[in-house]
Amino acid sequence: MRIGELSRRSGVSVPTIKYYLREKMLPEGERIAANQVRYSEEHLRRLRLIRSLIDVGGLPVPTVREVLAEIDASQPSVHHAVALAHRGLPVLTGERSDEPREEARRYVESVFAARGWTVPEDHPGFTALVEALARMSLLNQRGFFECVGRYAELAEAIAEVDIDLISGHTDVADVVEKAVLGTVLGDVVITALRRIAQEQVFNRRMAQGG
Repeated sequence: MRIGELSRRSGVSVPTIKYYLREKMLPEGERIAANQVRYSEEHLRRLRLIRSLIDVGGLPVPTVREVLAEIDASQPSVHHAVALAHRGLPVLTGERSDEPREEARRYVESVFAARGWTVPEDHPGFTALVEALARMSLLNQRGFFECVGRYAELAEAIAEVDIDLISGHTDVADVVEKAVLGTVLGDVVITALRRIAQEQVFNRRMAQGG
């Protein structure tokens, strides 16, 4: 297909497609004449992957470029690709250390220890969790602390599903892509399901008089 058809089918403008080509996010097409280039279904699929990571997943373009480079590498790494995606996602960070944050840090460490998790303190998730709980504490909403252990248990169950999705596949590039999509778009899926479930549980309990 020509670039115009690729644009129509993907919903991505021609200038944007050319930008992705310049940035090596999209492979070059097959040149069939001096001024004619042909693109394939694989180009269409790559564009859909790019737009999914940007539009739905919320990743910035530089991060998407790095993730795609890892997927295209001769020996792609699942761990490295997912780490790149994690760094591109917005996370809550604390700018100071005070008693609420130290208390939250100790509590988070105790929850992790109880589950046998080893998480470095500079992990974005660790920092975000501590900061969120510290803010809860400052607002006198300490009941959330008691929920962290249950949340961690459910999060581990979700992670098992994530890993099951990529287990048993031999195409390493495909595994890396699945892992990245599971991380980035999976967050959107889990958030959407949680909101729906909250409404369902609330309505059910109200109907039961609770």
